[in-house]
Amino acid sequence: MRRTQTRGALGRFKRFGQALTVTAAIVMALPTGALACTQIYMGKGVTDTGDTYVGRSEDYASRHPKAFGIQEPQTNPTFHSDESNFTWTYNGTTLRHTYVRDLPSGWDGYTDAYSEAGTNSAGVSVSATLTTNYNDKIAAVDPAGSEDQDNPSGLGEYTIPDIVLGCATTARDGVKLLGQIVDEKGNYDMNQIIIADSAETWVFMQLSGHQWCAVNLSAAKIGDVYTTDMVSVNPNMSSLKFDVNLEDPLVCLHSEKMVDVAKEAGTDKYFDDGNFDVASSYGADDGIAQMTRYAQGHAYFGSPLADGTYTTDFTAAKGWQGVTSLTDPELLFQPAGKVSLFQALRSYAARGEQTSSLNANTNSQLYAIGNNRTVETHMFQIRNAMTSDIATIQWEALSRDEFSVAVPSYSALLTKVDTTIYPEIDKWDETHTGASESKDSVDAAMDSSTDNGSLDYVLMDINTLAYNNRAKLAKNTRAYLDALQKQLIAQQTTVDSVMQKTAVGQARTDLANTLFEQASKETYNKCKALLDEMRAYLKGDQSGEFVPSDYDATTGDLKTPVAYATLLFKPEITGQPQSATYTQGDKAADLQVTASIPDQVKGSDSKLSYKWDVKFTGDTSNKAVATAGATLKAARATTDTNEGSTHSVDTSKVGTYTYTCTVTNTVNGQSVTSDPATITVKAAAAKPTTTTNAPTKKSAPATTTGKPGKVVSTGDTNNMMVPIAIAVAGVAIVVIAVAMRKRNRE
Repeated sequence: MRRTQTRGALGRFKRFGQALTVTAAIVMALPTGALACTQIYMGKGVTDTGDTYVGRSEDYASRHPKAFGIQEPQTNPTFHSDESNFTWTYNGTTLRHTYVRDLPSGWDGYTDAYSEAGTNSAGVSVSATLTTNYNDKIAAVDPAGSEDQDNPSGLGEYTIPDIVLGCATTARDGVKLLGQIVDEKGNYDMNQIIIADSAETWVFMQLSGHQWCAVNLSAAKIGDVYTTDMVSVNPNMSSLKFDVNLEDPLVCLHSEKMVDVAKEAGTDKYFDDGNFDVASSYGADDGIAQMTRYAQGHAYFGSPLADGTYTTDFTAAKGWQGVTSLTDPELLFQPAGKVSLFQALRSYAARGEQTSSLNANTNSQLYAIGNNRTVETHMFQIRNAMTSDIATIQWEALSRDEFSVAVPSYSALLTKVDTTIYPEIDKWDETHTGASESKDSVDAAMDSSTDNGSLDYVLMDINTLAYNNRAKLAKNTRAYLDALQKQLIAQQTTVDSVMQKTAVGQARTDLANTLFEQASKETYNKCKALLDEMRAYLKGDQSGEFVPSDYDATTGDLKTPVAYATLLFKPEITGQPQSATYTQGDKAADLQVTASIPDQVKGSDSKLSYKWDVKFTGDTSNKAVATAGATLKAARATTDTNEGSTHSVDTSKVGTYTYTCTVTNTVNGQSVTSDPATITVKAAAAKPTTTTNAPTKKSAPATTTGKPGKVVSTGDTNNMMVPIAIAVAGVAIVVIAVAMRKRNRE
């Protein structure tokens, strides 16, 4: 996380490789007195899923792109920094991990800069860094490496995530590793880092030049309340207090001289129970932008600051307004109720809407958690009872979180990403950023000709247009993105049930890659269509309300669902077409097949396609003799394609027809074929023959008994069948003889 501060500022901006005048311009563009990131933790006891949620939003510049990708294992790597002279060599092969990195243009061309967030193949996740500060007295005793502008040294944000993700097999191992490196190499600056796995979630604090402290949020207890039943909102504050047992290694690990350095500086403070107060001993005074966000965070979780515990100032004509002081601010607090996954994800976009005095939507001089300088937000959903490969779901929202969507992934399993949506770090075309990444340029966002096809730029443009046209675009843009986010959340539950049943190993890896690609494509397609409509609206007369065409304002949902979970399922036929018999020329009922995709997604059946197959299998007219042409026709099978779940029945031709319907899930290509339905079309019954010499009176017809040697009278209807039978028998004999002769030849 980049920040504006007087101490170490020039060293921090060394990465730009620019002259001092350019560096000064960048500093002036940032909020005065503001460290600008927000780290949020929600313990498993306060979430409605029973999972731990933890992550961070990074604030820097409105149109600053980030690269999401995979870091492959390395053998015996030497880690370095472009912000100091730090180097450290690892002996062995590192772990594969995901990253969200800065582009090379911001770090003198390096492609390994500041991984920020990721999960490795062992299931260890890192969120880094939340920049903090230290007080002047501590700085005098144990200065950070950034204090020496001529020879900056120590471990900083450039390298921290890669070291932990590459080398730690558990969260505790990651904490110990960072502690060892700080003991040896020192800290470049002050930060907080989240290191977590399925068993433990730690917050690691870089306190001063060589001091550090790490608290296990999965095991600590504050008073009578476990930290798993609490939340934390930290907007770059070093003064947030936590009273835990620092000497219990299950709860806390720290540098050997942590207390001694504070004593030497004369800043050591203690709680009433005798525990060392780390924050009060090392922390610095926090600024108005930090304290305002702290108050917004409390309000968001239904636990607003109590009257008398803070002061405010809303009179400043320039600069920031908001909270100016806090009394005993705490690192952790209890929310008003259970936190849903959607609520957790949206917490990183909070703008103080819960209280009128802190609402940044109505007061532009209030700095908000969700602001127009956020460049990326990530949150790890950590499930304690699962194996490390699938225990963590990484929800990644690129660009500013206020108008963004978090895409889920099993990041411990990922081995590849779609590089059309997530361009490779060394192949980014940054033209679309505009003239300056610090300028939230509407013109740049409106220019589709320079878009590189990345999800980052699409979300960046949506944010630029909605933020700068808040009255016209913000309401329904956010409503649409909320509906999209809720669908991804709901479908992730279905997806997860399939993942848990998938065999451990390559099968899970393949599924994780496929799922992330699908979720990313669906999110990109939905958001790109939204962006196109926003651009068109702004180019038009803007006379009506902006409503995305895919948004149903009545239901608050998408008109066309996201096809995420839909990818995993084969169609099911619940209603088969029925066989029937008709007389030639009758009007027949349509055949119908009923099918669905068992993904529990409302509207996903629209992704089904239907293909009917019709075969003519025989003539049922019982004609004794068929012409050669008729015989060939009876043997010929024909196919008819009819899109739709129903198919009309043709009764114009006598015969037997077999109908089947193949139903396909167009998202994954999987198909199922219906049972055959047999349709029999019979010839109409022959009408009675009328004879011209029939008796006109009601009397018995005259009959003549046939005698030997005499021809039978044609008027004898019984005996008329005799010559007919003889003729039929003769034909049959001929047919049989021909067939036998043919067979003998063969």
